[in-house]
Amino acid sequence: MPDQDLLATCWTTAGDAAPLRGDEQSPLPLQERVETAATAGFRGFGLVYADLVVAERDYGMAGIRSLLDDNGLVNLELELLTDWWADGPRRRRSDEVRRKLLEAAGALGARHVKVAPDVSGEPWDHDRWVAEFAVLAEDARQAGTRVGLEFLPWSNIRTVHDGLRLVRDAGHDAGGLVIDVWHTERAGTPPAELAAVPLRHIVGVELSDADADQVGTLFEDTANRRRLCGEGAFDLQGCIRALRAAGWAGPWGVEILSEAFRRLPVGEAVAAAFATARAQLELADDGR
Repeated sequence: MPDQDLLATCWTTAGDAAPLRGDEQSPLPLQERVETAATAGFRGFGLVYADLVVAERDYGMAGIRSLLDDNGLVNLELELLTDWWADGPRRRRSDEVRRKLLEAAGALGARHVKVAPDVSGEPWDHDRWVAEFAVLAEDARQAGTRVGLEFLPWSNIRTVHDGLRLVRDAGHDAGGLVIDVWHTERAGTPPAELAAVPLRHIVGVELSDADADQVGTLFEDTANRRRLCGEGAFDLQGCIRALRAAGWAGPWGVEILSEAFRRLPVGEAVAAAFATARAQLELADDGR
């Protein structure tokens, strides 16, 4: 049977916290989140930058690593780097976040750092992005990790195919894609097409579900209305089988973002996220 390890991405254990809300910091202490993830069965854990800063202050890097190790969380994901292509003040802020994320990745043994595309709608130059991504990937290699670009259907890198073009042109083994099936489904990419993604270009995979009909903007829908795996309309088993055909053997990230999920006690929420994702992996395996 394929590797079934699951990684609780940052929002899955964050409680009442959400992206781009202003302060992305979780109200929950890191120890509670880590122990809750481990108790549920997760073997990986995600931290967003705002929580990383607080965790370092409270525990130190050695303390964070001990906490993860003591709870058997062997796969660490850090996020999220934006504006890595920009100039001026935005780039200076981005470079500080970049430095911190990569330093932490080295100290904590993170498997990858997640990076974002541009959601502003501004003009962008493909060749410049290729060059910047190659430099970013080399910085990650020197830190002992990889960078994964998460394409978003409301950004300049809308589909898995757009993302593949960028990482192929950059041509660096330490740079690839984070494939979130929410984004492939909402972008209208047939699950079977994921089987053709070269394994060397896959840095991470994330599972979730949603209703067939989008409500609000794509961002509002992804941040507020995701469903537990198997409780929506996505062809999750088709996506899993296709990614396995591409050679992906885990860890499988679980990223649940919704208003309803954030209201649940964290133990109940995280346990449900694990159980439903594991069930879909097992069903996909049985359906071969």
